[in-house]
Amino acid sequence: MAAEAAEAGSPQQAIHSMQNRKVFHVLMDKREMITDIRARLEHLSEEDYKDFSKNLLPGEEHILGVRLPVLRKLAKSIVKENAIAYLDEARYGVAADSYHEEIMLQGLVLGLAKMDDMLRVRYLGEFVPKIQNWAVCDSCTMSFKFMGKTPDFWWDYILRYENSSEEFEVRFMLISMLAHFLDDAHIHEILKICNNTHHDGYYVKMGAAWLVSVCYVKFPAQTRIFLERNQMDDFTHNKSIQKIRESYRVSKGEKAELNLLKR
Repeated sequence: MAAEAAEAGSPQQAIHSMQNRKVFHVLMDKREMITDIRARLEHLSEEDYKDFSKNLLPGEEHILGVRLPVLRKLAKSIVKENAIAYLDEARYGVAADSYHEEIMLQGLVLGLAKMDDMLRVRYLGEFVPKIQNWAVCDSCTMSFKFMGKTPDFWWDYILRYENSSEEFEVRFMLISMLAHFLDDAHIHEILKICNNTHHDGYYVKMGAAWLVSVCYVKFPAQTRIFLERNQMDDFTHNKSIQKIRESYRVSKGEKAELNLLKR
């Protein structure tokens, strides 16, 4: 009897062993889930589109070649299946050096899934540092319609990235403003932030120029004054004017006047 008791161990040891086995199986399930999604992405990839995407995203080597509409459809299916389980796994299963499409998919699911703001903050905090190119940044950020439902909350949230040293964290903030906050309540603060954003990253400068150009289309008077007396670097200032002048919603007369403001 003593030998049998020793072999069985104490009740606490038995419980601990059961818990370990449970954790092991959970981890295995998660590994199987992300492996399955990666296999699905590989099946959906197109070699020609992979080459096309690499031309659009210089320096990005981890590309499968899956079209964005296909990724959106896959994201919707994941949300129907179990978005939270997927996002929990993606916390560690999708890294900054994972496939471009895997990171994009994480952002798309995050935008579609239903959850409260505080939980979404956690998942955004895990996702944003993984952004490594403009396509993931812009496509995902544009889809974050939840920001318009509680704008005060999300405005405060995106401002945490204002002074980030990371190029795509700052661009995430700028594109969030462009997509979800260009209104009377935020226009003055947006222009102020554009004026005070001094980051050497090319995609920050281009994001700021794009934002200023859309500000002009929606709020021409305020933005015209801003263009006459801003402290943006010359590249961003001139690129802003270029983008405004490319818009079909700006008159020829305005375009000629704006051209005189170039540095």
